Amino acid sequence: MAKGRRSVRIGNKLVGDENPTYVVAEIGINHNGDIDIAKKLIDVAVAAWCDAVKFQKRTITDVYTEEELAKPREVPRAVLEKAIERHALPAENEKRLRDSDFKNTTNGDQKWALEFTEDEYKEIDRYCHERAIDWFASPWDVKSVEFLGKFNVPAIKIASASLTDDAILRAARSLGKPVILSTGMSTMEEIEHAVSVLGEEDLIILHCTSTYPGKLEELNHRVIHTLKEKFPVNPVGYSCHSTGVVEAVIAVVTGASLVEKHITLDRSMYGSDQAASLEPGGLYRMVRDIRNIPVVMGDGVKRVYDSERPVLEKLRKVKGGGS
Repeated sequence: MAKGRRSVRIGNKLVGDENPTYVVAEIGINHNGDIDIAKKLIDVAVAAWCDAVKFQKRTITDVYTEEELAKPREVPRAVLEKAIERHALPAENEKRLRDSDFKNTTNGDQKWALEFTEDEYKEIDRYCHERAIDWFASPWDVKSVEFLGKFNVPAIKIASASLTDDAILRAARSLGKPVILSTGMSTMEEIEHAVSVLGEEDLIILHCTSTYPGKLEELNHRVIHTLKEKFPVNPVGYSCHSTGVVEAVIAVVTGASLVEKHITLDRSMYGSDQAASLEPGGLYRMVRDIRNIPVVMGDGVKRVYDSERPVLEKLRKVKGGGS
């Protein structure tokens, strides 16, 4: 462990170089506005031995302009009907959709449909407590930070898109929770500024490339070393948007102490993040391989194992035998 590097406590677990890798299953908006899908994804994360699940929280009218919300966007009828059933859409959106037989859908229809209500977050909170897994979220605006403050979440995640938003950074820090900062599409100068706003205490910094899915030649895992050198006090992790399992495993071998990975029930489901997500089998393999890294790495002491002795006795008697 680098001199002076601190561990950060998330819930009842420590995150840092000398601790087991903390694995976050990013549900994000892959639930498609369906609490039952969200619960199934929580179950997937629990079965794979993840440490936490993460969502995304937005105040739609604060994050998006009226012009952005009015832009045409194709949204599956089933997603919109579910949103109406949940009373998640504004009345004017619901009327327009019903009058047009769910034609001429907009970006706003999609944003409202995918946003969980406070009661649904209460159900998520209850269910995660029942399944004994931590949950938290990325707030995309100050009101969403305040919303998360109503829940006893163990951390606040700052999405790469919010890294340059000082108001969100300050609001997140004001909650007194550990902060996890993603650094996709950011310069080193922007990262340094964000860290100066947040302060080094209880801060985890994640290397990230913000493409969905990420290209192998743009993942640049050596940035993990760069961030550890630049910020010697803070644990450094990796937010993974590529489609494979091995990329996150390599990140841990490189030095990441936290890994975040999008998950889905089926990559063919509707949604912009589904293609960059792992299905249940892939998530299980990723976490399994991450958990096996310390076993494989060993302690560095060269020794002859008892299991080698029968081979030694056999092959050392044969000239040129063995490897």
